[in-house]
Amino acid sequence: MSSSEHQLDISVLGVLEFSSIAIGIKAMDEMVKAAPIQIIFAKTVCPGKFVIVFSGDVASVDASLSRGKAAGEGYLIDELFIPNLHDQVIPAINKIVYCRVWDAVGIIESFSVVASIESGDIAAKTANILITEIRLATGLGGKSYVKIMGNIHEVEAARKAGVGYIKQKGLLCKDVVIAQPHPDIRAFFYNEKGALE
Repeated sequence: MSSSEHQLDISVLGVLEFSSIAIGIKAMDEMVKAAPIQIIFAKTVCPGKFVIVFSGDVASVDASLSRGKAAGEGYLIDELFIPNLHDQVIPAINKIVYCRVWDAVGIIESFSVVASIESGDIAAKTANILITEIRLATGLGGKSYVKIMGNIHEVEAARKAGVGYIKQKGLLCKDVVIAQPHPDIRAFFYNEKGALE
């Protein structure tokens, strides 16, 4: 991250993922009325789902999460409450964080937006890796993924921990670790100038 970018100081995170856009917007309104929270982003994602990512103090996030779940009953796909979020998660959501270490790449692909966020948090807390991207469903048919980089042993440990969580929820699509990735894929991995988007 460049020095010109500002990192949000967020340690408590809540996320709700709904199968209905209308219900998601209604739930968001009820959530902000329930407690003083900050909406980090709320948007429609493929295929016609609505995701709300928000923060605040522990009690406020918990109260708003409960209110949002009640408002979206029957339409809730997945939920997340992390009272001690790893500081790598927010900068990597739908952005690319550059990593100088090009020893190993791990990718964990999920059928839920929420699952990739929590998988990234677990991976970063488990091993000395860098989360380079958490891509949330847009243009992915409702799937999401997290990319991690670092030393091969650290990436393997982080992948194993992150995958374990997603498997328990039955939301794992696929996971891979690429040891010593070829330099020619770097531009595509980072969507650098000249690479196809």
